Amino acid sequence: MADSVPSVSSVPGAEPDTAPAAASDTASDRPRRSDATRAAILAAARDRFAADGYERATIRAIARDAGIDPSMVMRYYGNKAGLFAAASEIDLRLTDLTSVPRDQLGARLVRHFLDRWEHDEALTGMVRVAVTNEAGAERLRGVFAEQILPVLAAVCPVPAQEVTARVALVGSQLVGMGMLRYVLCLPPAVDFTNEEIVNWLAPTVQRYLTAEHP
Repeated sequence: MADSVPSVSSVPGAEPDTAPAAASDTASDRPRRSDATRAAILAAARDRFAADGYERATIRAIARDAGIDPSMVMRYYGNKAGLFAAASEIDLRLTDLTSVPRDQLGARLVRHFLDRWEHDEALTGMVRVAVTNEAGAERLRGVFAEQILPVLAAVCPVPAQEVTARVALVGSQLVGMGMLRYVLCLPPAVDFTNEEIVNWLAPTVQRYLTAEHP
């Protein structure tokens, strides 16, 4: 039988056992590691869904891209459908525009969307997915219907049946510029300053929202 090993606390002159403190430090690091892991999974998922489409993308490939074990993806998101739902979650953070002066609506919208394009990786990721598969396109249609349409309908002074068409025209400018500047990275679009984009797009967005029929 092997000799028993005395505990550190029983050895004269030994340093006190520091394992509990180390364990505590490790526990305090877990939320940050968990957040980093989730972020890596979602980034890899958006890239993989954009490249392969929903049907062909696999949990194994996404885990490999994220540098983790596939079981971790399943642990956090359950299955591919759950992962896609999380990766495609978009909050445009549109606020009530009814208090904004009517002649400033176009500029306010363009500035807001530039901010979202630059600070929300889910938005750029899902636009990339939307151009390659129907699941992504359907998700973006939902964002328009649930988040954009109600906000713009409240400030669009036209009959209700015209609002959807006007929102589509506004989207053609905001999503179109976002696609060119942040997804395709087309040099002229990338080279504009934000203020130049506002100056170019705001009058058009304003006209789509408030002008009479051409």
